Amino acid sequence: MATQRLIRHIFKSTPTLEGAGVHLKRAFGFSEVPLFDPFLLLDDFRSNKPADYLKGFPWHPHRGIETITYMLEGSVEHKDSLGNHGVIKSGAVQWMTAGSGIIHQEMPFGNTNGVMGGFQLWANLPASQKMNKPRYRDITADQIPNLYLENGVGIKIICGSIDETHGPVRDVAIDPQYLDITVPPNISYTHYLPQGHTAFAYIIAGKGLFGQPNELFSSNTEQASSCDSKSSQFLENETLIFFGDGDELTIRTKDNSVRFLLISGKPLNEPIAWRGPIVMNSESEIAQAFKEYQNGTFLQQSP
Repeated sequence: MATQRLIRHIFKSTPTLEGAGVHLKRAFGFSEVPLFDPFLLLDDFRSNKPADYLKGFPWHPHRGIETITYMLEGSVEHKDSLGNHGVIKSGAVQWMTAGSGIIHQEMPFGNTNGVMGGFQLWANLPASQKMNKPRYRDITADQIPNLYLENGVGIKIICGSIDETHGPVRDVAIDPQYLDITVPPNISYTHYLPQGHTAFAYIIAGKGLFGQPNELFSSNTEQASSCDSKSSQFLENETLIFFGDGDELTIRTKDNSVRFLLISGKPLNEPIAWRGPIVMNSESEIAQAFKEYQNGTFLQQSP
């Protein structure tokens, strides 16, 4: 018998300044990491003001993680210490495995109307893969399957599968799903999720009811502290919903459609030592990484 996933927590994304002065919204980050294992943070960098994003993210290191960048509008130009160079365009995804270490920069640009928008998710690597060779998976918009179900629900599959349709990103240790789902008005849609996997949704347009009507959850929205109980309600843009365990999730709409990212993955259940863009399993490994960065031996792979 299927078990419905219920809401455990609701988070409202908060303004954050990163890089050389990029204004973005952080859906979750460092303080919530034990809850979101194997995921580390999710940033929402949508803006129609070039001053918010043009300073970008100049050269910086990464080790021990994967960064997943999904663009909706505009583009991001990237370069790295291994000689890679490219542009992540609207609708495209870059799945970067930093592994043993990479130094790169990311510079965002708006479209012809100055609109730039996308998301960056950080996923942790298991200890056995943290020092693997860095790897890029650049996925263009036309490589991402776009399903249209009979009830009008649309699903872009970046990673994971629905029935016989598979996303272009495979062979990831945490066995993730990364979906961009749109549910039209007056629809109830139920989606399967692997039991035991961490799962959350991040609303990017419209409004919808997630989970079961009248269930209680804790919230850190402006209306409630993280320990307050609230009953289910229709939730809107820039809201993250974290779910308990189960194998089904139901989303309902009324007069409005809702569009959201649905992300899940298998927890690693490993110790985390995290400082800036480097995530390892112990403080000694973190200290070693920064020592290598300072003395010029950080890169383990040749260009």
